Amino acid sequence: MAKYTGADCRLCRREGVKLFLKGDRCTSRKCAIDRRPTPPGVHGVGRRKVSEYGLQLREKQKTKRYYGLMEKQFKGYYFKAVKAKGITGENMLSFLERRLDNVVYRMGIGFSRAQARQIVNHGHITVNGKKVDIPSYQIDLGDVIAIKQTSKQKFAHLKEYRPIIPKWLDFSTDTLEGKVLALPVREDIDLNIQEHLIVELYSR
Repeated sequence: MAKYTGADCRLCRREGVKLFLKGDRCTSRKCAIDRRPTPPGVHGVGRRKVSEYGLQLREKQKTKRYYGLMEKQFKGYYFKAVKAKGITGENMLSFLERRLDNVVYRMGIGFSRAQARQIVNHGHITVNGKKVDIPSYQIDLGDVIAIKQTSKQKFAHLKEYRPIIPKWLDFSTDTLEGKVLALPVREDIDLNIQEHLIVELYSR
């Protein structure tokens, strides 16, 4: 599968917001967007006014980069959201939040979505007692997400960590096990995303 291999901090500067792609670095003084708040490239300063299409495109690119997806995969979530009941934009964000790698990140097991994806890929996570190594796996209501028994020693440092966990999830740093208490709705998603712009872009 294709993946972005460039500098993560360059993506934050391009979108003009913190995408939290580097974990703790994003909240430190080393954050690139704090030190260099202009878009990358020699023409980053003084770019002309952005068109309506440009605003829609930037919103889509920003959301893709929040979740670390490429275009084909991201567009697949849009079409899946169109077919589901409810508001398309909110459905799409709910599907993205329910990715296993994102849930692992939200529970605080991974300090960034990229690290969480690697943890899943390496087979350290179980869902309802069965190992799942597919980052895009969609979790469901009542699913139990845990660190595999043979991997718990590698994550012993989490017992000293107290992450801020969204209300639709629960995670115990003592047992290294969590549960999906509810499916995420729009007000549970704290990212600065205007999903209607993405829907307008794909509806063209």
